[in-house]
Amino acid sequence: MVTANYLVIGSGVAGLTFAVKIAEKFPNRNVIIVTKANEDESNTKYAQGGVAVVLNKEKDSFNKHIEDTLIAGDGLCDKEVVEMVIKEGPDRLEELMLWGANFDLDDSGEFDLGKEGGHSEYRVVHHKDITGFEVERALLKRAHQLANISILPHHFAIDLVTNHHIKDSNEEELVCYGAYIFNQKTGDIFTIKADSTLLASGGIGCVYGHTTNPVIATGDGIAMAYRAKALIQDMEFVQFHPTALYEPKGESSFLISEAVRGFGAYLRDKNGHRFMLDYDERAELASRDIVSQSIDNELKKSGESNVFLDCTHLDLDAFKKHFPNIYQKCLDYHIDIATDWIPVVPASHYLCGGINVDKDGKTTIENLFACGECSRTGLHGANRLASNSLLEALVYAHNIYKYLSDNDIEVLDVTIPDWNDEGTKIEKEHILIQHNLTQLQALMRDYVGIVRSNKRLRKAVKHLDLIYSEVEDLYKESKITTSLCELRNMVNIAHLIVNQSLERTENKGGYFNVDNVK
Repeated sequence: MVTANYLVIGSGVAGLTFAVKIAEKFPNRNVIIVTKANEDESNTKYAQGGVAVVLNKEKDSFNKHIEDTLIAGDGLCDKEVVEMVIKEGPDRLEELMLWGANFDLDDSGEFDLGKEGGHSEYRVVHHKDITGFEVERALLKRAHQLANISILPHHFAIDLVTNHHIKDSNEEELVCYGAYIFNQKTGDIFTIKADSTLLASGGIGCVYGHTTNPVIATGDGIAMAYRAKALIQDMEFVQFHPTALYEPKGESSFLISEAVRGFGAYLRDKNGHRFMLDYDERAELASRDIVSQSIDNELKKSGESNVFLDCTHLDLDAFKKHFPNIYQKCLDYHIDIATDWIPVVPASHYLCGGINVDKDGKTTIENLFACGECSRTGLHGANRLASNSLLEALVYAHNIYKYLSDNDIEVLDVTIPDWNDEGTKIEKEHILIQHNLTQLQALMRDYVGIVRSNKRLRKAVKHLDLIYSEVEDLYKESKITTSLCELRNMVNIAHLIVNQSLERTENKGGYFNVDNVK
């Protein structure tokens, strides 16, 4: 067993920001970061757009950003949370820059602010079209400079340890004591006992297969918290990014940033009709739920597999300067944006719900915190405003740090049982896992996509029950593998999305059910 003052599960902006802050504050306390792939592999790394922060007070204001967020959230945001996050934005951005993160400046030396869907003003601070990559780089560099931070790559968190695991536990409230960890290189499973545990494990995009997320986004933290009986909320609000590059041969979707539409690109059908003007007066700059639903409707009407993003009227040199990564990726697919339209399609992108937390990042389980995309803070409501996610992660990581700096955690002397895999065997037929994964992803795309219906959702429940039963049997009889654990977690996530979708009787933001139309 390994002991830690602070266990952080996940190495994106949320986990790293907290780890750096708490390690700087308490140099005699140890922080262990567990991450299941390379230390820099996270949803953060792939965030193209930027950080939405009010900086130009002459044209912009906190109130405008607050109002834009509330409009996007469609009445389900927690207004106090929205105000808190947005007003803290400039301070959190300043800290990032002190740690070495670089953001684009214009010719006058001021921030080159971008504008994205749902924003009324230019307020998105960015680093070309790889903002998340730059933020991740700066945070990792700072983390490596702190001797009391240990990063364990290729270590998979299997389950949280709670008083359910403790023999003769007298605790009435649920308490988290750390987690069981699987070393993917050696196959060993060990316990990390921690005074405080932070879930910063990212999103769920791979549940849908077609996603802008990396392959690691399998909802592990939310699934672990769910099995530990934490409150999970708003899972029906899965945000689909309207413009992922359409690639007919594979499921991997490259994101064409929202900022490209903010830069002036048009959405067109195959005949060249600029259809977004038919749906919303903001056209391409409507919020993501509206743009995604509009594209979905166009595709259903036409029977086509994709629509197009037209950049041919834009300044090519300026486009290359702002979006070098996107420009090169299009060239790799033999798309010259000066003359060719970019084929695009919506793809699973971001989860607005997750593990319910208060303003201090506390979950409903004692000594367990959550931050970043795996958490449900109340900021996003029914639909996230573009580039509010990195901001949310920075603010909540800071709030958790403040809470743990100001409050002593009661450390209970408990004996945690070792992981018990007695009676299990190495599963030699990986096809069983792959078959169920393929079925699960197809089920979620076909029955629980952008536009849902009660009939399809109820059918999804029946199919999910069969997949769940088979996966649980496999889990109980097999030695632990990463792919098996991820599949188990994705089944849990699918269950939460489907059942919380059925519970919602009113269409809001990113959730649209044809049976809720009055």
